[in-house]
Amino acid sequence: MRAATWRQGIPAFSILWLGQLVSLIGSGLTRFALGVWVYQQTGSVTSFTLISLCAILPGGAVLPLAGALIDRWDRQRIMIACNSIAAGVVLLLLGLVYAEQLALWHIYLGVTLLSSTNIFQWTAFIASVPVLVPKSQIGRASGMIQTAQALSEAVAPLMAGALIALLSLRGLLLLDLLSFAFAVGSLLLVQLPPPERTAEGARAAGSIWHEARYGWTYIRARPGLFALLMYVTAIMFAFGVFQVLLSPLVLSFTSERQLGLILSAGGGGALLSGIVLAMWGGPRRRITGVFAFGLLLGLSLILVSLRPWEPLIALAAFIGLAGFPLLSACNQAIWSQQVEPDLQGRVFSIRYLISSSTLPTTYLVVGPLADQVFEPLLMPNGALAGSVGAVIGVGEGRGVALMLLGASIVPLAATLIGYLYPQLRSIDTPAQGE
Repeated sequence: MRAATWRQGIPAFSILWLGQLVSLIGSGLTRFALGVWVYQQTGSVTSFTLISLCAILPGGAVLPLAGALIDRWDRQRIMIACNSIAAGVVLLLLGLVYAEQLALWHIYLGVTLLSSTNIFQWTAFIASVPVLVPKSQIGRASGMIQTAQALSEAVAPLMAGALIALLSLRGLLLLDLLSFAFAVGSLLLVQLPPPERTAEGARAAGSIWHEARYGWTYIRARPGLFALLMYVTAIMFAFGVFQVLLSPLVLSFTSERQLGLILSAGGGGALLSGIVLAMWGGPRRRITGVFAFGLLLGLSLILVSLRPWEPLIALAAFIGLAGFPLLSACNQAIWSQQVEPDLQGRVFSIRYLISSSTLPTTYLVVGPLADQVFEPLLMPNGALAGSVGAVIGVGEGRGVALMLLGASIVPLAATLIGYLYPQLRSIDTPAQGE
């Protein structure tokens, strides 16, 4: 019976999944090309990290309202509208490139707008998964979603690194436009059923502002979910440091083509992990997978900081990103199984808001710290050149490496603390609803 239900759920889910995959790859091309353009134009880690800051800032203002509206409105129409608006933004950027008028502020504003539409679109997609597949297969569906994200991480940097010299920024933006058209087409081919209405959802009904706040009320009333949220927030802080500083670290001693290969190695790890999860469904105890990523991330942060050697950094990227689908799929499965379908927009939006709450500060502070504090410390005549520099090296990029090494403490300590907290360690035992 489970297999039949799974087969019935596959067509619509698979069509949406394929559309999201193509869109993610297209967006990855744009993200890579814009990042390289900014770094090459400015040579500044701060300017580079501002792109990531613009991508995360809209969440604080948009996410709570987005969750309430997603639970109220037709989720399929929301996704179509968001893809269409995002295509319009990319089209404007493309026009500026052709007119040779593209400036940094255009990129920052464009990334902000793209991030705002993505918040609505991605939350609506994730909240729609439980109405397309049964609860028993949420782990596999989450694995497929992570596979799509991993494919974009593996394919987009490799494609962009190979194509940027041939097609330039304008060509990659054009490919992104085509990917949006494909995503909208996939959405037009399916019909999303509305979520089942529950008693908990009825109790949460009220004004739009009441519903926007209800996600936090729901989480705070459940110690296990609250502890899981705090753990993932700490892990995402360290992962944010890893994401922001990996590219400047690599570009400090090698070319953008090598950066593309290293990012693709990381994406390959995420892809392999996602495929395994899609076939396997993940561990029976989902929290085990969540904790495993904390340990893998700590290890990858240590490895990436040791020396400026492409194979070692590629290995670190592979290990770190291979664990991310495990975290995301297991974390998503816990939330999808424990939160009522008609509340998932509100609860998931607050969950995303809090788990990413450290990222704006990370993106804002990491760049200046790298440029003005840590990099000078590990220059040949820097204050730490004779001590720490004797271990991880001196010169350009080694201050960034020191920051990554320091960040490794966070996931390792958080995993130990999380494991020792009973409400988190036992969150997905049969007694709590598995």
